[in-house]
Amino acid sequence: MSYLLGVALFALAILISVSLHEAGHMLTAKAFGMKVTRFFVGFGPTLWSFKRGETEYGVKGIPLGGFCKIVGMTPQDDDVEPGDEKRAMWRYPVWKRTIVMSAGSITHFALALVTLWILAVSAGLPNPEFPSTEDGFKAEPAVIALAPCVVVENAGRACQAGDPASPAAKAQLQDGDRITAVNGRPVSTWGDMLDVVRATKPGAATVDYVRDGRPATATVDLAAVQRPPLGDPKGATSAVSALGVALQPSTPTRVQYGPVAAFGATADFTGNMAVQTLHAMQRIPQKVPALWSAVTGGERDVDTPISVVGASRLGGEAVENNAWLVFFMLFVSLNFFIGVFNLLPLLPVDGGHIAIIWFERARSWLYARLGRADPGRVDYLKLMPLTYAVILIGGVFTLLTITADVVNPITLFPR
Repeated sequence: MSYLLGVALFALAILISVSLHEAGHMLTAKAFGMKVTRFFVGFGPTLWSFKRGETEYGVKGIPLGGFCKIVGMTPQDDDVEPGDEKRAMWRYPVWKRTIVMSAGSITHFALALVTLWILAVSAGLPNPEFPSTEDGFKAEPAVIALAPCVVVENAGRACQAGDPASPAAKAQLQDGDRITAVNGRPVSTWGDMLDVVRATKPGAATVDYVRDGRPATATVDLAAVQRPPLGDPKGATSAVSALGVALQPSTPTRVQYGPVAAFGATADFTGNMAVQTLHAMQRIPQKVPALWSAVTGGERDVDTPISVVGASRLGGEAVENNAWLVFFMLFVSLNFFIGVFNLLPLLPVDGGHIAIIWFERARSWLYARLGRADPGRVDYLKLMPLTYAVILIGGVFTLLTITADVVNPITLFPR
């Protein structure tokens, strides 16, 4: 039930975000005097609506987003009633139309920033000093956290009934112990310890450690397991030894900030997220074959894109495991991604309209400098083939992503 509740909560959060996106368009358009005739949450048949002033507000039967209707978005629109010609959106100055069209993305960014600030003050944000690479983890001191078991094969899955107990736990080692030697071979880092343990034969081995500043020695019965090479998780497995421990990082994973310092931390985190989002968007074409492989029975790459279905499933997992920080960070990431995606200079998204607005302005400026007549507005009808192509490609990609999220979803927690 907690999983289904989480899925429903995250889906609701997405619906609210998209509705606020449309509200951003509507409110800025109204503020500039443009005519907005409709604002609805959802699509399909109307369930409930009312009219206030010149705008009809309501809820439709398919809760997959929302829309608002601004009169005269393009010169080719035929929805301008007599007397409203001056209120047609396309007649307004460039800067006003740019604000209206970017208001949706600005709303998503605002939701992400406010949520990040609240998290920074209440729960903390990911620590920028925490190791982010495998080499960074290997350089950490060999301070251990006991594992509940040893997974002999398929490392990475959760413990199951019948898995052998952790050798370190059976030898009375404790969380926070710092390993200093294995069978007399000194180790100073986590990477050293992994190398030495794997190179030691399974069975009895002496482990030197430090606990509360005092050195001690334990005899540990190292387990025989199958593991891929270090640094190559998809490589061929071989028989090695395991101590049954995980790394206990010396650096905290999160840092909590005061109300003022949280603004700077939020800005830094947002900058990093912007870079990561752009890199992720650049990799999308490369990930299409991986998505197809996941749909046709291959292993799902955790770095492949997810749809709102996949995001909602991850939200459900987060609630099921009481990982609310993960839930809200997913909400932040999704809003930031949607905000950036909507600014892409492609029709029919908002960025496409903004690009045309500024293309018209630049072209008019150039023609004026050349002493030629203003060529006027762009004919959107001539751009329809390109728009349909973008819609078709986007629709196929969305369908592929949703299918992968249904038949072979990404998971954050072992189930």
